[in-house]
Amino acid sequence: MKSLFWLVAGLTLLAPLVNAAELTDAELARIGHKVWVNECDGTISGLTSWNEGEGFASLGIGHFIWYPAGEPGPFEESFPPLIRYLAADGQPIPGWMRGPCPWQTRSDFMAAQDGDRMKTLRRLLASTIPLQTRFLALRMHNALPKMLAATPPGEAAIIRHNFERLAATGSGTFALIDYVNFKGEGTLETERYNGEGWGLLQVLGAMPSSGNAVREFSEAAKAVLARRVRNSPPERDEARWLPGWDARVERYVE
Repeated sequence: MKSLFWLVAGLTLLAPLVNAAELTDAELARIGHKVWVNECDGTISGLTSWNEGEGFASLGIGHFIWYPAGEPGPFEESFPPLIRYLAADGQPIPGWMRGPCPWQTRSDFMAAQDGDRMKTLRRLLASTIPLQTRFLALRMHNALPKMLAATPPGEAAIIRHNFERLAATGSGTFALIDYVNFKGEGTLETERYNGEGWGLLQVLGAMPSSGNAVREFSEAAKAVLARRVRNSPPERDEARWLPGWDARVERYVE
């Protein structure tokens, strides 16, 4: 039985995947602008943020997470992989950007808004928006095998089916790219409250398997995010964020 399990899982993972490289520059430009608006209101200043109540900086059009030294958190850190991606493309990356976030607290970060390092960081992020969008698209592409590997074969077929229904349309592709950046793949045990996650995996699993895929995804996302808030530690007061989260996933249908 174990050999059958791995045979089925292997065949599932070897099936054709959505290829992020097939997205045209024009499609990426539209997607990147929408993500930038969702995360930063489409502003240059929004590219360098540190939200109140959080222990990390949120940078770039995707608000990629960057933790200070010695302050790892439960959420996947996405800024260092972005920096490696930009460096591989030949972008000049200062040495200090290759390590942990140099600002230890939000107060330090806010006090440095007009400093040389912040200006350098903001210039890099403002000049690499197309590359950041390609990075987001690649994360979406790589999310499917990660999710399938974390899912029993009987459930994996549903995840793949709903993923591919969404990827078949422009609005669905945007929803996948935006949500996996917004709330992650849903495969990390650290991204759970009461054992229940809120990432792309959980939303795809909560969708029906027929009908308007983008509408179904939006409604499933709202339900999964509401569950996250119900499960969250009271001291985090996550209910304050839910209206904005709901508005964000509702825009997928537009």
